[in-house]
Amino acid sequence: MLIGQYEHTIDNKKRLALPVKFRGELGDKVIITSGIENCLVVYTEKEWEVMSRKLANLPISASEARSFTRVILANAMEVSLDKLGRILIPDYLKDYADLKKNVTICGLSTRLEIWDSEKWDEYRQNAEKGVEEIVSKLGPLGI
Repeated sequence: MLIGQYEHTIDNKKRLALPVKFRGELGDKVIITSGIENCLVVYTEKEWEVMSRKLANLPISASEARSFTRVILANAMEVSLDKLGRILIPDYLKDYADLKKNVTICGLSTRLEIWDSEKWDEYRQNAEKGVEEIVSKLGPLGI
């Protein structure tokens, strides 16, 4: 299971080492794409199949579904992990997430998110302030 948060740095060649703890579960290739709130999302090949099937089943008659599908699929890139567990982050994704040198990699059960560390700290602090309200809204969903 992919859980926890880890601080890493992007090197001068735009490579990011993924946490050792996750590498066995990730495999040799992953799919990286844009996420919501200007982070990046990393999927295993298996989880990407699940996600892409869900996207394919969205109604093409709904403009929001078309827009979301286009953004996620058009920004997706299959990348290989090198011998040291590093991935190369494409420039367009690095720019999208405004990644600088220091990043936070968050394990979210079936996927990873990659955040610029400053943006992650800000997001996390804001989310933690409103956690009681968030939980009350998630009650009807079974949380």
